[in-house]
Amino acid sequence: MNGRKELKTFMRHAISVSEATRLVLDRVRVMPTEEVPLMQSIGRTLAVELVAPQPMPHFRRSGMDGFAVMAADTKQASIGSPVSLHIVDNVPAGQVSKMTLQPGQCIRIMTGAAVPEGADAVIKYEMTAEESGPDGTELCKVKGVVAIGENVSPIGVEITERETVLCSGVQIGAGEIALLAMFGIHTVQVYQQPRVAILATGAELLRVEDALAPGRVRNSNAYMLAAAITAFGGIPVVMDEVPDDAVIAKQMIRKAILEHDVVVTTGGVSVGDHDILYDVTQEWDGDLVFNKVMMRPGSPTTFGMWHGKLIFALSGNPAACYVGCRLFLRPALRGMMGADLIPEPRIMATLTVNYVKSDRFTRFIRGRMSEQAGKLTAAPVGYDMSSVTVSLRDANCLICLPGSPDGYQEGALVEIIPLKGICE
Repeated sequence: MNGRKELKTFMRHAISVSEATRLVLDRVRVMPTEEVPLMQSIGRTLAVELVAPQPMPHFRRSGMDGFAVMAADTKQASIGSPVSLHIVDNVPAGQVSKMTLQPGQCIRIMTGAAVPEGADAVIKYEMTAEESGPDGTELCKVKGVVAIGENVSPIGVEITERETVLCSGVQIGAGEIALLAMFGIHTVQVYQQPRVAILATGAELLRVEDALAPGRVRNSNAYMLAAAITAFGGIPVVMDEVPDDAVIAKQMIRKAILEHDVVVTTGGVSVGDHDILYDVTQEWDGDLVFNKVMMRPGSPTTFGMWHGKLIFALSGNPAACYVGCRLFLRPALRGMMGADLIPEPRIMATLTVNYVKSDRFTRFIRGRMSEQAGKLTAAPVGYDMSSVTVSLRDANCLICLPGSPDGYQEGALVEIIPLKGICE
């Protein structure tokens, strides 16, 4: 065959994106857990349920600066005929009054402070005036009526005792860490982050620090994958470039899978003379789950298991590499860290241009989504070629276009996968 691979190399069975996703997620196993200091839990995935050990707030809390009063004492108050109350204490935030309020009395109070016993409302400063009484006592002139409970946060109004505050599998962000801190959780049980080995294949690859050479390109895919994996919550480990040698590639992949939780390769998965990764998967002792997906870009995307660990073989074309990474690697890594085992979420948007390419495979087009007249819209961005990198910078969504002999017309309702940046 003039030195080309045997025909068996070309024997690939294409499966749908949904089937490929299911096959990946069916093989995901959750990582062990570890305990980390609170500040180190930011961005990690909570591994336990947080149940409130006490209500929040755990005391009646003032909603503003003003005076704690008995609401009944203000029934006759108005701007033209204010009611005078004796000021008997002052309560800044963080302190508790030892007094129990009596009729005709009030207590100066700050926002967030504990409402004293006997008080059932807080009137804001703007509705009062202070003056000295004839006997030198401090008086508060109340200029309006307040209702029982006004400007007072009751015990447990935010969270009740034993209420589930955070569920296992949630990613810890600003709101979540605030709740953990509020309940005194200073060390947090989280899922370990998968360590992901990244191997780029191809004799054409240069290191980032190398000078350009004719016919050679720098290894940008590995760093794109590293950025994506970091945003997904994993720990990327960029390995040495893999030469176009199946024996060496197999040795490097075996070593990587033994030392890491997941292996991702880029390049070497199509059917050219020097695409060696397919040969590796034909000769290994692992489980080749699929080696072709009905999608563009990235149809040769390959997935398997080796020594019980996941291995993803992605295209060497930048856009195709990223699409495979987003569709399959991200949900797998999130699932390994305790998140729900679900495909990438999609939403609906209106296509604002004609897309006339016909295809029987689903296309994932780098696009820009925006809101126009209250409607979510999307349009392709840049060149629609799998080898183009710059569109990854400009895209904020992937437009999902199922195979169609006629393409899609402007105004069509389509699914999109939103991207935060391009890799989160």
